[in-house]
Amino acid sequence: MNENEFVKSLAEIDIVLTEDQKEKFSSYASFLLEYNKHTNLTAFKTRDDVYLKHFYDSLLLAKYRKLGSERVLDIGSGAGFPGVPLKICFPDIDLVVLDSNGKKARFLEELKAVLDIDYTVINKRAEEYDSSSRESFDVVTSRAVTQMPILAELSMPFVKIGGEFISYKGNIGDDLEGGEYAIDALGGEISRIERTVIPLENANRSFIFVNKIRKTDEKYPRSFDKINKKPLQKKG
Repeated sequence: MNENEFVKSLAEIDIVLTEDQKEKFSSYASFLLEYNKHTNLTAFKTRDDVYLKHFYDSLLLAKYRKLGSERVLDIGSGAGFPGVPLKICFPDIDLVVLDSNGKKARFLEELKAVLDIDYTVINKRAEEYDSSSRESFDVVTSRAVTQMPILAELSMPFVKIGGEFISYKGNIGDDLEGGEYAIDALGGEISRIERTVIPLENANRSFIFVNKIRKTDEKYPRSFDKINKKPLQKKG
């Protein structure tokens, strides 16, 4: 997907980029690919791949959910996805990007100056994030590939009651069934699931929208070893 195709495809989901936003995405792609030559941030090596598989994929959420003046936490942001593209297109969000990888966190700090946008970078694991941030976010996003029971425990404690956890997934199979139990145990309920296709490569993209309806027990999230060894799941 080249830049013109990117701009046109976004317009089809009601995101009309300004010239400044187009320039920000161009600078983002250039900086990411140059940085990637010495620090492994992404497996994708071409601008077309970055525009399709990172930028456009991150923004597909807008087909189903626009963001306003909301506090947003992006867990496992990596090189900034989906949080930074969302911040470029929805500048009113108060964005926090969280990643445990120090090299990626440094990239995200440097990227702020390149793009001249403001967001907060946290270089920690989700389960080690400041407890004062519990249940303080309107929206928590993650484009992580881990199983839903694990992802839910890492994410749901930071969603405020009345807020929303939005998980980017590929195909949804048995993973969702196990995830439903964990989501309920953490104070949430699945409100809807939206399925679409990433153009050109015809890859499946699903969004799981989870409403926070009850306070999450203070014992969550547990240490990652415990989460990984014994994910929240129905016994028997």
